[in-house]
Amino acid sequence: MAARLGVEVYLDLLSQPCRALHILLGCTSLPHTVRHVALRRGDHRTPEFSQLNPMQKVPVMVDNGFVLTESDAIMKYLVNKYDVPEHWYPRQPERRARVDEYTAWHHTHTRPHAAKVFILEVLLPAQTSSPVDEERLSRAVSQLDDTLEKLESMFLRRQPFLCGDDVTVADLLAVCELMQPEAGGRDVLQQSPQLQRWKSRVRAAVGDAFDQAHAVLYAVRDRRRAKL
Repeated sequence: MAARLGVEVYLDLLSQPCRALHILLGCTSLPHTVRHVALRRGDHRTPEFSQLNPMQKVPVMVDNGFVLTESDAIMKYLVNKYDVPEHWYPRQPERRARVDEYTAWHHTHTRPHAAKVFILEVLLPAQTSSPVDEERLSRAVSQLDDTLEKLESMFLRRQPFLCGDDVTVADLLAVCELMQPEAGGRDVLQQSPQLQRWKSRVRAAVGDAFDQAHAVLYAVRDRRRAKL
């Protein structure tokens, strides 16, 4: 019954993890309803949303009364429970462990390091009407470059996707983080041809779902360019 009714997901597509979940849903036949939560308007701080998720974070999933937070957990839950192609989160133990290995690493490397570049270059200047702190930004870019090198040497190596021959939730989480600095017009993969090819493979694997999830990000980038 829950599968026919579909799940509800609460998303703001300016959020990297929300976009990863949005892409997964767009690539599957899982019935779902998107509830938009505008972080910039403070929708996540309303009493209604705070009751749903006291941490006041997105994404949130509600499946027949079962509430789950954290994009990593939500995507793995959906693949485990519903008729979703298992390549997204393989059942074979070793292959699944590779996905878990990346997603554990992701939260202390790819996610904070890419986000910091976006925060320093786009978010803080917009919120404070102050110029970019170029020194802090330079250090953040250097830290992200080190993370990109590890993405290539530890995870991608010579395989087409981060965790093997097929696209997984790990690729979605990673690519959405690495897209975030594009809001400021910065292509963080410009000097990483191996990762550029990986990104192209991910885009090809998910089709139109990629650009649909990133439409809001593209709009922010284009507005910023128009002001320069």
